[in-house]
Amino acid sequence: MAGPLEGLKVVEMVGIGPAPFCAMMLADMGAEVIRIDRPGNASVVASEDSRYDVTARNRRSLAIDLKKPGGTETVLSLLDKADAVIEGFRPGVMERLGLGPDTCLARNPKLVYGRMTGWGQKGPLAHAAGHDINYIALSGALHAIGRPGEPPVVPLNYIGDFGGGGMLLAFGVLCALLEAGRSGKGQVVDAAMTDGAALLSAMMYGFRADGSMNNQRGENLLDGGAHFYNTYACADGKYVSIGSIEPQFYAQLIELCGIDDPAFQSQRDPHGWPMLKYRLADVFRTKTREEWCALMEGTDVCFAPVLDWDEAPRHAHNLARETFVQIAGVTQPAPAPRFSRTPAAVPAAPSAPGADGAAILRDWGFDRLAIDGLKENGVLG
Repeated sequence: MAGPLEGLKVVEMVGIGPAPFCAMMLADMGAEVIRIDRPGNASVVASEDSRYDVTARNRRSLAIDLKKPGGTETVLSLLDKADAVIEGFRPGVMERLGLGPDTCLARNPKLVYGRMTGWGQKGPLAHAAGHDINYIALSGALHAIGRPGEPPVVPLNYIGDFGGGGMLLAFGVLCALLEAGRSGKGQVVDAAMTDGAALLSAMMYGFRADGSMNNQRGENLLDGGAHFYNTYACADGKYVSIGSIEPQFYAQLIELCGIDDPAFQSQRDPHGWPMLKYRLADVFRTKTREEWCALMEGTDVCFAPVLDWDEAPRHAHNLARETFVQIAGVTQPAPAPRFSRTPAAVPAAPSAPGADGAAILRDWGFDRLAIDGLKENGVLG
């Protein structure tokens, strides 16, 4: 492996969504992350082909039956040698498996124990089931996304699972590892998607406090209320995005659109936004998306075409920056961010669950007799 986290050893208790995303981020940056799967466990994606389980890339997989004698002790032996562990189960599950933080930290006092849940390790909802949509609803974030008078729009699972979940856990684990390097002591990182989604809304809560953002979705500066911060359909049915917030950028938008209507001079008056959106929509319908790109792309209008999943990897800017890579025939985002001295390597394709068990144990200090014994006892899948 290569990257700024080379030499870091992490154990991932396999789950779905945010914890694997966190593990992917760490592995992309050079950490050695091994996945603990359940024997016979299929890939978390719909396809049986592990290549498509993109967030499982860059890690080897070890299948351990924790119900068999010796299963829990095998994981504990791995954690004795690890810098961090990541798990995404409901509160109490790891404790019932004999792998709770008290047990692990007693054996390895420097271990950073990363816990990823929706509601957190404590609170009235801590043990309830939930998904991204529920966590961002409770934080206030979901309420703000959508058009006026319409139900909130589900923003895929970006905010709770990945931004407010996986990235938050990665940040927390690395903070704790940095502190452990100074103190020699590990600790538990309690990353909750409700907390993370709320944190992502920090600026919005500031806007609410000073009165510059109201509680009605689709009526504010950044939620589609403003005509100069919106998406518009073109003559070919494709869309463009406009973000001309600053006055000088707005002036260029008006110039390149060929607009001479004096009503557009009142940029910041919210009362005029609905009417100006309709008028600007009429303007954008006069050209195709390609024609608008030729006119505005690369200018200070703050413009970009709205690209679909197939178009984005082919865009000239993304190609120049190598924003996307192809691994085992699967197009996917490249590791980010970029580092000048310790760049990340091209990720390896995801392993099938349990595919690397014996090799991992050997590399982590298990001798051949011990590995053979685990196989014979059905511990190693």
